Amino acid sequence: MSTVLVTGAGRGIGRAITEEFIRRGHHIIGTARNTASLAGLDLAQRLALDVTDDASVRAAFQAAGDVDIVVINPAEIFYAAVEAIPLGELQRLFNLNTVGALRVAQAALPGMRARGDGKLLFMSSVVGRVSLPNGAAYAATKWALEALVEALAIEVAPFGVQTALLEPGAVSSGALDNVKSYTLPADPYAGLKGDEDVRRLMITPEPVAEEIAHAAEKPELPLRIPVGDPARALLAARHAAPDDVPFA
Repeated sequence: MSTVLVTGAGRGIGRAITEEFIRRGHHIIGTARNTASLAGLDLAQRLALDVTDDASVRAAFQAAGDVDIVVINPAEIFYAAVEAIPLGELQRLFNLNTVGALRVAQAALPGMRARGDGKLLFMSSVVGRVSLPNGAAYAATKWALEALVEALAIEVAPFGVQTALLEPGAVSSGALDNVKSYTLPADPYAGLKGDEDVRRLMITPEPVAEEIAHAAEKPELPLRIPVGDPARALLAARHAAPDDVPFA
């Protein structure tokens, strides 16, 4: 069995992924900003890890030792039309969703390269490939992540390290409950259709976790892994649509 480190293991998709790997008999290191959220999980190690803090990430990987698989799972979202996006909030979102994911990968890679083996699984999203009204800020963090990981996959392949982008659609993990929205005064974009169709096809975290664990256990990782039938259908529709008009 493999040693698997999961970030954000205390709640939502991260907790479901952790529970699925535990069920499969792996040696699991659960991490979270607040380790109290890891209560009730049968973990080999519980470690504090804040993806936005260099020292926290370094300390967690020093304590973890050799890790075969890392599931990198930072994600936060807000809604706003592009004109209404608060720039400071966008920078904060990038620091968490994109830079935070990269920070974890950079901490994991030296050990994996030295051993000539390892898998990095990054939680992206269907909106890492499809951008919808009011969701551009979150989508931008995932599009950027996709670019980084696409290059990373080529760079680390000679060292025996594999990477994958996990691309679920909307998941009933709690992350989409009471999402913060930003609007302009006398909002000119009121009523603009956003991700309603995607959210109507929301799936639970458990099948998402099952698909991710199944993919991680295979000898070879594909670069992109659409997770769940709604995600696969949306990405197929986007692929079939012309590139010279917005997708809607």
